[in-house]
Amino acid sequence: MVSAPSAGAQECMGGSGSSAGSVMTGSVAGGPNPIPWLNGSDGRLPELRGKTTAVSHITGPRSPNDTLGRFSVLGTDLGIMWDNGSGEVLTAFGDTVGLSPNPLCGLVGDWRSNILLRSADGILSDGMNIDNSPQDRPGHSKEIIPSLKQAGIEKTVIPTTGISVGSGPGATQYINYMSVRDWGHPGEWETNASGIAVSNDNGENWRVDPLTTRPNIPGTGNENFQMGSYVKHDGFVYAFGTPSGRNGDARLSRVPEGDITNLSKYEYWNGDKWVAHDPRAAKPVIPGPVSELSVQYNDYLGKFIAMYTDAGNSIVMRTSDHLEGGWGEPQVLVSSREVPEVYGAYMHPWSQGQDLYFLATTWSDYNVMLLRTTL
Repeated sequence: MVSAPSAGAQECMGGSGSSAGSVMTGSVAGGPNPIPWLNGSDGRLPELRGKTTAVSHITGPRSPNDTLGRFSVLGTDLGIMWDNGSGEVLTAFGDTVGLSPNPLCGLVGDWRSNILLRSADGILSDGMNIDNSPQDRPGHSKEIIPSLKQAGIEKTVIPTTGISVGSGPGATQYINYMSVRDWGHPGEWETNASGIAVSNDNGENWRVDPLTTRPNIPGTGNENFQMGSYVKHDGFVYAFGTPSGRNGDARLSRVPEGDITNLSKYEYWNGDKWVAHDPRAAKPVIPGPVSELSVQYNDYLGKFIAMYTDAGNSIVMRTSDHLEGGWGEPQVLVSSREVPEVYGAYMHPWSQGQDLYFLATTWSDYNVMLLRTTL
């Protein structure tokens, strides 16, 4: 006979709500610990050779932003950035943990599926200062898009790209997210759907728009748009899409900026022309594996840059004159031989000129750092 778990053990098992799960879970389940010293690591920035250098930690115990003390953020990943249209950069992160509020649960807990940090720092050569964060209580970044936190139903909800439409205090913020049913083998996971969350108060509060849901159903075309990357260009929001996991091709859609939440207004690039309404028409524009894609225009090169993690787990970039195609051969920015645990590369929207700044995550300490590469 198995006895019922104690109240403390039940709390460690998690549940629904913004921070009900106090165990380390989500994309980090059974994986890294955000306290590097417990992983046999000193938590220092990697020493890179070549044109890319590590500038500063953004989150974690070694970050000058003191994200643990200010926001209860001990570990997190991704760091998807966009200009909010009003002088700030908003950065959305994935599964986030702090210190456990219950000693029976161990040292790490306080799981949130996602959080948001804000920055007005335009001088990135010495790092990226974090100014504030939406909070549900003092010193605690809140989960901005809720998840059920139930394995086999909805394990977590992860932002994949963000953008603003409009300018000034009236700008509207949009996050494209994926609802993860369950995590699988490394680099593989199963999504329920993707969708769009909307904020009219600079990311403080978000509502999920149910009319933007793209169920992950094979044969509909929506299965190829479970993760995304937004780019504003010529009055359109161009929305790249990849399947769930890290092994798919990248496809392309677009929609007038004001219609971003109206799926019936989207067009899809079929390799020759734009086709209305039908996501099945979208053909690959960047061959896979394309993992956690970030795309933006660079004024120094006069080209668009696509940055992602490739099949060898290296961070690479390609360039093109056009979003619809013509992407050049991948150039390695951070080799997996130098940093085997690196993933997720997201460009800073104010990064122009020859110095290209971007965020990336390492499994060894499950935190986000700022890097710079010279174009």
